[in-house]
Amino acid sequence: MYPQDHEASETELTLAVQSAEPDRHMRSLRDWLSREDGIRGRLRLVDRPARVGEMGGVLEFLAVTLGSGGAGALLVQSLSAWLGQRGTDVTVTVTGPDGRSVTIDVRRTQDPIAVVREVERLMAPPRD
Repeated sequence: MYPQDHEASETELTLAVQSAEPDRHMRSLRDWLSREDGIRGRLRLVDRPARVGEMGGVLEFLAVTLGSGGAGALLVQSLSAWLGQRGTDVTVTVTGPDGRSVTIDVRRTQDPIAVVREVERLMAPPRD
């Protein structure tokens, strides 16, 4: 689920959107984040395979591959701005390669520094 074929200095995070229209919001988030120079070209939508009776796959998450040097802060700032325009009915769960996660909603974006710290912790190797 979390490819490890990237450089050691890069981390892949996944962003899963919870809302009444998750596919639409996930595409909107991808389009929004792709406007950021430090993130553009590092995004990909990942589909869940179609289940029996479904016409096609459903978007499962948005994968973001980030390097060091403030990329986590840039992601959180852009994500916070995007959430601020969506209202309270949308949340985003950011998951690191080791399965640790943080859920962000418009209320949490009121303290962006705390959210930046949490996302940066997801990008760092876990402590034993």
